[in-house]
Amino acid sequence: MTGAPQPGCTINDLVARIGQELGVSPWRVVTQADLDAFAQVTDDHQFIHVDPARAAAETAFGGTIAHGFLTLSLLSAFGREALPAIAGRRMGVNYGFDRVRFLSPVASGAKVRGRFVLLDATKRSADEILLRYRVTVEIEGGAKPALVADWLTLAILG
Repeated sequence: MTGAPQPGCTINDLVARIGQELGVSPWRVVTQADLDAFAQVTDDHQFIHVDPARAAAETAFGGTIAHGFLTLSLLSAFGREALPAIAGRRMGVNYGFDRVRFLSPVASGAKVRGRFVLLDATKRSADEILLRYRVTVEIEGGAKPALVADWLTLAILG
């Protein structure tokens, strides 16, 4: 991690880090089994995700690629791995996205990781803080990231 606050950091600790990188997750391999399972759950069986031979023969990707939404869904795991624990946080809720851009395909077998920069922290009530992160999903050895998103999460305190 890149100078991440220690577990148990306070909201004030986070506010002091607005504009800074809070953490980077470990690399994670995206496997064909991941693509197949995601296709099964979402009913998105497009050949570019689930048919390695056809994807190699008929696309410029050289094989299958991850669903964009699969890559996006990894943000939750990346956040658990990279972001500091917040003292007094009872739970966190996915609040949505202000911006998501899919910039490069993730090939089956590629390694990806999440890089988190805190953009803003807004107190909504005595026990709710809305956190806005710029998340970049990097592809190991890739010239461009897989995606960049402005992700909103709601920290429930108490």
